[in-house]
Amino acid sequence: MEPDQRKPPGRWSSFEDHPLTRPEYFNVMTHFYRGELQRAMVWRERLDTTTNWAVLSMAGVLSYSFSGPGNSHVIILLSNFIMLFFLLIEARRYRYFEVYRARVRLIEENTLIPIINRNLESPMRQWRQMITRDLHSPKFKSTMLEAIGFRLRRNYLFVFSLLFGAWWLKLSLHPTQAYTWQELYARMSIGWIPSGVVLAFQGVFILALAAITARVSFRRSGIAQDEIQGLEPRRARFKF
Repeated sequence: MEPDQRKPPGRWSSFEDHPLTRPEYFNVMTHFYRGELQRAMVWRERLDTTTNWAVLSMAGVLSYSFSGPGNSHVIILLSNFIMLFFLLIEARRYRYFEVYRARVRLIEENTLIPIINRNLESPMRQWRQMITRDLHSPKFKSTMLEAIGFRLRRNYLFVFSLLFGAWWLKLSLHPTQAYTWQELYARMSIGWIPSGVVLAFQGVFILALAAITARVSFRRSGIAQDEIQGLEPRRARFKF
């Protein structure tokens, strides 16, 4: 008879039957931290790429607009929609960046800080459950409106303000220098669109951007005030 080839009981038990040792746990957490940090850095670089697109586009628009007195100021007005499109793309990318950055901050606050302080007690007792739930069902840590407001405050409010100032400068200089408000106002018209409509559109557009920025900036909860701040304002975003 052939020897018994049956597996000894317990030799090939399930993974859950053997809890991780301390070295195994820290090894897994180290690789997990590196992976999440790398993903956060990739999305952070994509944010910079979108901002570069916006700045280069603005530079091209302004160069063309001021290259000759005959070039219409309409190109500057239309560039606002291009910048708005870039802003929406960057806000979407920022929401993905925040998903991974939030996990990185949780690990740093509750693993690295206790180790550095030689006090192995995590500030948050439920941080492991928060990460596991977020890995199982990822959730954005900011709304689209919050992300738009954050990127506005950091970059695009300056871009839109520069375009608005360039528009006024274009009207003041071309085709000839304007010396009165009436002359400047008359140049705002675009074909059959009267000057009042154009000026009202610009005013409403700038006020809407400022209102979104102010709403995000002065909120006491929700999005963090800076990218390097901790996760305290976002803890509720990990719960489902």
